[in-house]
Amino acid sequence: MSPRATARPPKSKPSARAKADIRVKDGVVTRASSKAKRKAKKKDKKKDKKKDKAKKRKKKPEKRKFTAKTADRHELYQLSVQSPEEDTRFFARVYKSIRKKPAVHLREDFCGTALTCAAWIKRGKANTAEGFDIDPDPVGWGVQHNFAPLGERASRAKIHLKDVREPSDKAPDVRVATNFSYWVFKERAELLEYFRAACDDLKRDGIFVLDIYGGPDALHEVEEERDVEEGFTYVWDQILWHPATGDYKAYIHFRFKDGTTLKRAFRYDWRLWGLTEVRDALLEAGFSKAETYWEGTDEDGESGNGIYRRSTKGENCEAWVTYIVAVK
Repeated sequence: MSPRATARPPKSKPSARAKADIRVKDGVVTRASSKAKRKAKKKDKKKDKKKDKAKKRKKKPEKRKFTAKTADRHELYQLSVQSPEEDTRFFARVYKSIRKKPAVHLREDFCGTALTCAAWIKRGKANTAEGFDIDPDPVGWGVQHNFAPLGERASRAKIHLKDVREPSDKAPDVRVATNFSYWVFKERAELLEYFRAACDDLKRDGIFVLDIYGGPDALHEVEEERDVEEGFTYVWDQILWHPATGDYKAYIHFRFKDGTTLKRAFRYDWRLWGLTEVRDALLEAGFSKAETYWEGTDEDGESGNGIYRRSTKGENCEAWVTYIVAVK
């Protein structure tokens, strides 16, 4: 792609002081006298001082310096892995597109810090949420860091320390399992049990949204790095994949600018499920259809553009992440 032509710079404008030298009297433009200039300069100095004070007050906070000793693994995970605003926007858009009405109640499975629940609550005054997870560590962290700042709005969410196969307090419009968390079920019978429970638990017109990762890169034992704008490096480390069983192990590490590393901050012992396997299991579990939504390509021809649209074929690339939307 050819580079864009450089735009011609705009004509220069007179400075504030130059403007102060100009006077208009009886329709005639003249320059101010030296006495008037001195007065104008004094005014300019006062204005400059006020501007300097305002700039000091509006100074952006300095970027935090993360290190292996000071960083919190849950915060790092949220900054580098999760996109709650984008995810919840997608859930709401797809539900409305399918059901022609807004979704209100969301359930997040394998919720961890329940960041998605918190983002859903923020989207609207009527929105409510439930989160399910069996690990008290991320749940406790999320209550303190994601829900305490919400104040009274936090009362519209409930987090359960329960297995994801347990029923909701209230039938959800949208139920989600993101970041490939359901891969913890290694046997097909377990996966089917979970999908059946999800289908039965939804409202009559509910939807179940999952994401899935695949492509040739998913099959290699490889380590990949990505710089995060907050000032650290995210490392996805695929250490094992057995093609005969689907057994799959991976770690997340974090590296920092001071040279330190937070190793094995998160560990995963999963089965690498294929897209067609998961779709077939969803249909067998009772869903009427299971459709895939794929990300479009940005102007550079390589990066994703963040917009997911329904496709029956998908895109064959080295590594991909797509949404599966199962409709009850």
